[in-house]
Amino acid sequence: TTAANVGTYATVATVDSPAIVAGSSNMLDVPVPPPPFRPVAAGNNYSCALRDPGSVKCWGTNSNGELGQGNNIARRGDEAGEMGTNLVAAALGTGRSARAITAGAGHTCVLLDNASVKCWGLNSSGQLGLGDVASRGDGAGEMGDNLLAVDLGPGRTAPAIVAGDSPTCALLDNATVKCWGGKSSGQLGLGDTANRGDGANEMGSNLPAVNLGTNRTAIAITAGQLHTCALLDNATVKCWGENANGQLGLGDVAKRGDGPGEMGDSLPAVSLGTGLTPVRVDAGGFQTCAVLNNGSVKCWGQNGNGQLGLGDTNRRGDNAGEMGDALPAVDLGTGRTVVFVDAGPASSCAILDNAALKCWGANTGRLGLGDTADRGDNAGEMGDALPAVSLGTGRTAMWVAVGATHGCALLDDAGYKCWGLNGF
Repeated sequence: TTAANVGTYATVATVDSPAIVAGSSNMLDVPVPPPPFRPVAAGNNYSCALRDPGSVKCWGTNSNGELGQGNNIARRGDEAGEMGTNLVAAALGTGRSARAITAGAGHTCVLLDNASVKCWGLNSSGQLGLGDVASRGDGAGEMGDNLLAVDLGPGRTAPAIVAGDSPTCALLDNATVKCWGGKSSGQLGLGDTANRGDGANEMGSNLPAVNLGTNRTAIAITAGQLHTCALLDNATVKCWGENANGQLGLGDVAKRGDGPGEMGDSLPAVSLGTGLTPVRVDAGGFQTCAVLNNGSVKCWGQNGNGQLGLGDTNRRGDNAGEMGDALPAVDLGTGRTVVFVDAGPASSCAILDNAALKCWGANTGRLGLGDTADRGDNAGEMGDALPAVSLGTGRTAMWVAVGATHGCALLDDAGYKCWGLNGF
C-alpha cells in the first residue's frame, strides 16, 4: 500500500508498507488503484515527479535549491528547452533511487530504496533534519553522496514521510512518529514550541517520538501549514498544532502540542460520526479532510473559499457541536464515492470511484475548470453541479497533488498534467 497526504504546500508519500495508510487503496473497492509509490508532489510554486526507475525531477521556482540542482539561480520549466531530457534529475547518491517524494513550502524530501530519508532546499527551521539551518541543493557539491540522510535513530527506517510548511515528519518502521523543523504552534507534538533539527544533537535518539496515547501507534501521517495529523492503529485520527480555524476538529480553537500535558491520552481523537471511521486523512493549509469507511469525505477547519465543500464559508470544528454526526459529508455527485482526497492551502481535490477528478475551494485556475470562480462557497455549486476536471479524451487521474496555487495529476497513461498559477 501507499500513503499520500498534503500540507499547506505539502504533498506526502510513502513506499510500500504492510500498514493500512492514508492514501492507500486497500480499505475501499478502488477501480483505479494508486501506483505503488508517490508519483507527484506539488510544493509552493514548484512540482516534482517520481519516474521509473526511481529518479526525481523537479521544476518551477528554485530560490532555495528545492529543485535539487546544486544552485538557486534558475527556475525550470518557464522557458523552452528546459523540460524533458533537458531537465536534470536530482542526485540522490550512488546506487540510490527514490520510492516516494514530498514537497513542503520550500523544501523537498525523498524516501529512498533503503528506507532512509534525504531532504534538500530551505532549512531555516531545521526542516532538513541535519542539525543546522544551512540550505542544501542551492550550491555545488551539496547533493548526491554529499547529502546526508536524516538521522532517525539507531536502526530506524521510515516507511512514510511528509513535509509541511516548515516541519517534516516521518512514520518509522516501529509505527512511531518523529517530527522536526519549525514548531511555533506545537505541530511537532512535543509539548513545547522549540524547533528541532536546527542544532547539533537534536536528531536521532535525542529526538522524542510523538506521544499518541497509551499503546497507540500510527499507520499514516499528514502535515498542514501549522498542524499535523496521524491515523492511528485503532482507526481514529488525532491532530495537533495550530487550531485557530478548528482544523484539529476538537470543537475549539486551542492549540495542542505546544505545552506540557496536551498530547498522549490527553489529546482527544476527532469525532467523525456514528459508525464512521477514517481510512485516509489529509491536512491542508488550515483545514483537514478525511475519507471515511463508507466512501464519503468530511472536511473541517478554515472555509473562507469554500474549501470544506459545504456550500458556505462557515468554519467547522472551531465550536462545540460541529463535528461528528453534525458535520456534513462533501457532496460530490449522485451515487459517487471517494477513492482519494488531497487538500491544499485553500482548495481540495478528490478522485472518485469512477476515476473522475473534482476540485473545490479557492480558484486561481487551480480547480482546473476554465475560470477563476471559487466552488463550494455557495449553495448549488457542489454535487452534480460541480464539473470534473477535463484531463483529455479518455484520460483519468491515478493521483493528484494540490500545491500552494496549482495542482498536478498523474494520468492513467503515465503522463503528468499540471494547472493553476504558472508565474515560475
